[in-house]
Amino acid sequence: MHSLEELQSIIQKKIDGFCRKNGEENILQPVNYILNLGGKRIRPLLTLLSASAFSDDIEDAIYPAIAIEVFHNFTLMHDDIMDNAPIRRGQPTVHEKWNRDVAILSGDAMLIQAYQLIIKTRSECIESIMETFNTTALEVCKGQQLDMDFQSRNDVTLEEYIEMIRLKTSVLLGGAVKIGAIVGNASAEDQEAIYDFAIALGLSFQLWDDYLDTFGDGSKTGKQVGGDILANKKTYIMIRAIELASAEQKATLNAQWNNENPIEKIDVVTSLFRSLQLDTLLKQQVNDYYQLALQRLDSMSIPSAKKESLRQLAQALHSREY
Repeated sequence: MHSLEELQSIIQKKIDGFCRKNGEENILQPVNYILNLGGKRIRPLLTLLSASAFSDDIEDAIYPAIAIEVFHNFTLMHDDIMDNAPIRRGQPTVHEKWNRDVAILSGDAMLIQAYQLIIKTRSECIESIMETFNTTALEVCKGQQLDMDFQSRNDVTLEEYIEMIRLKTSVLLGGAVKIGAIVGNASAEDQEAIYDFAIALGLSFQLWDDYLDTFGDGSKTGKQVGGDILANKKTYIMIRAIELASAEQKATLNAQWNNENPIEKIDVVTSLFRSLQLDTLLKQQVNDYYQLALQRLDSMSIPSAKKESLRQLAQALHSREY
């Protein structure tokens, strides 16, 4: 078995090598930039943890793991463009540091590089790995499209929102662990169980991200607090606020929709959310999905010791402040 620290070291060394190979070529400078901003490396770590849970040899999972991290950062680069986000991990986003066209083209290059990395694996299961990656990548795109569609709708339901974040966030975690399980020759039942574990964990993770965006500490998150409010995003908090608000509170929300004073808008809307106890309600929803993830982890037919690193990572994500 490998510890979290060992796997994190393997991942970072591979990413460093990937960036060195990119060098200073114009189209690849932004690729190196966004990868060197850091991040939690959750997705490649999940791939290696999953492979390690089913096999002592994780070598064949390393390149697919790095491919997933490159793909993830490609989606962030393009998402930041669509969201007009100025900051990523405490630093200017790629389209702010360079420009929109450069960010689009460099993101496209990252998608290609992700495929180049996947096919470097020596695993005999390359067809299954590629099929899982392709399905996952398409679902992530569908999730982003739903997120964009919601911006022009005022009737988004909670069920629709959960499905959107499942596609936009959870399926990449699910794909990451499934690829690791495929490389580790896990049974079909265990592949399904670990996939479901990651889906529930991803929902918990994204809902907690929503919480931190509104109620978190910007100095810890590295992002603009209240960004979802300023963008009028239909998050869990906003949807529930519309459901629970009185007529007077709904009028307040509507009045703030086009408020061009960002500080006032964030203060007023956040205060309204707190008055509806949405911070507490959201924490409970986060915990419900977290407990579901642990249940699916427990259902896997491998020794408890093999699950421990996955459990530790889940706990770390559940209690994070950024």
